[in-house]
Amino acid sequence: MASKNAIDPRDEDEVCPVCKSSRYLNPNMRFLINPECYHKMCESCVDRIFSSGPASCPVAGCRKTLRKNRFRQQTFEDIGVEREVDIRRRVMHILNRREEEFDSKRAYDDFLEQREEIIANLVCRTDVAKTEAQLQAYAQQNMQSIKANQALEEQEATSFQRKILLEQEEARMRQQIAREEYETERREQQATREDFLTRLASGSAADAVAIAREGHKVHLKKSSARRSEEDRIRQKQAALRGTEVRRTGTPLTAADIAGPTSGAGLIKGLRKIKTPEPEKPYDPFMGLVPGKRDYYTQLESYPYAFLDKLRSDTTVQAGGYDLQEYYSRTLLEAFAGLGCFVQEEVAQRDASSPLGISKPAATEGAAMAAVGKNAA
Repeated sequence: MASKNAIDPRDEDEVCPVCKSSRYLNPNMRFLINPECYHKMCESCVDRIFSSGPASCPVAGCRKTLRKNRFRQQTFEDIGVEREVDIRRRVMHILNRREEEFDSKRAYDDFLEQREEIIANLVCRTDVAKTEAQLQAYAQQNMQSIKANQALEEQEATSFQRKILLEQEEARMRQQIAREEYETERREQQATREDFLTRLASGSAADAVAIAREGHKVHLKKSSARRSEEDRIRQKQAALRGTEVRRTGTPLTAADIAGPTSGAGLIKGLRKIKTPEPEKPYDPFMGLVPGKRDYYTQLESYPYAFLDKLRSDTTVQAGGYDLQEYYSRTLLEAFAGLGCFVQEEVAQRDASSPLGISKPAATEGAAMAAVGKNAA
């Protein structure tokens, strides 16, 4: 068995570019990288150079300013793969649009292709300054939608973990129920067999058929009871799933959380999110203005000798009589019908008829005469 501190043959020739220490001489040496430049150096050099604060990279030709808290161990053997994974993670953290935010599947596919082009430019160091400027501008303009999509991703991950735990719990319950059913059925069969043999041994040959029939009935009853127990277990599992769904709640969507977006300069085809209108103050009259007239204006008073006496009579005022109601009713009766235009209504009626044929004047006159006769 290989020792715990055995040296990997691929790593025994690794040398720190700063202190020139080799893993061959120091098997416990750890190499760290910084995502700013991805230059590898030993942990001792990192502690010695960057403990007092940010400093320039000690590798010759590199002028990047590095910080100690960003150093970490290398995950992949190929440093190019390590760098590409970090770039991809950073870009997808910013450009985290979802399919339901686009008008069509084609627009979403164009967005995915555009994101891959941005990643390829950063990986291959093509137009890095321009690409970084576009990413930073997009991140500043769409901070709210980025955070909303991140919250959705966290919610989906949490829901997925809860679903996995629920499925594991259901599988454990099914296994436990199966074991209990097997043990119960085995004990029942053993007890039934012993009872059947005992009764046959103590009874006569004529009772054998009756004993067998009775044993069959007992077996059917136990099978029915077992099925009822299985139904009860299934209902319990369904209730458990329903409780989990109620506790989790309805998952949110990007349109529920994210506000209006302003990333039209970088991403095309985004669906316009309708911002809900602010709730208006409560209006008990539903827009109806009391006392408002369309065809006339009602004054406070009208010169009428009879009404002048009522206006100054305290007995009438104490009874609740309001002259404004009288004015309103009188003016309504006077102006009633002024807003009805018979010729326009007849033209609309003729236009809405199936064949566009108006009724003869004689027919209309006969109908009006019949109505007047009936009224008389």
